Amino acid sequence: MATTSSSSSSPIRRFYLILYNWTVLFGWLQVLYLSLKTLKELGHEHVYTAAEKPLLFAQTAAVLEILHGLVGLVRSPITATLPQIGSRLFLVWGILWSFPETRTHVLVSSLLISWSITEIIRYSFFGFKEAFGFTPSWFLWLRYSTFLLLYPTGISSEVGLIYIALPFIKASEKYCIRMPNTWNSSFDFFYIAIIALAIYVPGSPHMYSYMLAQRKKALAKSKTE
Repeated sequence: MATTSSSSSSPIRRFYLILYNWTVLFGWLQVLYLSLKTLKELGHEHVYTAAEKPLLFAQTAAVLEILHGLVGLVRSPITATLPQIGSRLFLVWGILWSFPETRTHVLVSSLLISWSITEIIRYSFFGFKEAFGFTPSWFLWLRYSTFLLLYPTGISSEVGLIYIALPFIKASEKYCIRMPNTWNSSFDFFYIAIIALAIYVPGSPHMYSYMLAQRKKALAKSKTE
């Protein structure tokens, strides 16, 4: 995902992207602060409850990035933006918000810390770039290097939490539609979660490879400028 504008960005477009980046950045700063503070003072069982509101705000706001790509506001490819945002929304709303039994697991802490550090760096980078038209070389390196560690920890936490949620999804039958009904069709959220887990198997290595390629390209470009 990227939130950079094109070179022909108008003042209004630039102002909007600056506002968007810094607003969402503030949300992720709250997530990190509350997660670390709660983890230290109360333990991992209380991390989600403390960080829930800014988490829901910051991650849901990322839906706008899909729209940004569709209307040409940014150059980010939808093929990369959509699956990453979709998987995170599934985790936030479909798992953590929907099934409270998952919220006290230690993986919630590793998830929120991995996500928030990644997003703080990303939104700071693009917010700085939109505001000043350039970014320091060390900031560029940080933007394209921290994922080397944080992506594996984040994705492992995502997979783990979906797996942990499976028995609760199956027992509750939440979001399920059973026959007979007016539409003469059925829907089982449990199998959606299974499919989501299956997608992570080929999807995670593919996304990691894509990010590695983007890193190589960005760092190589910075050396020639």
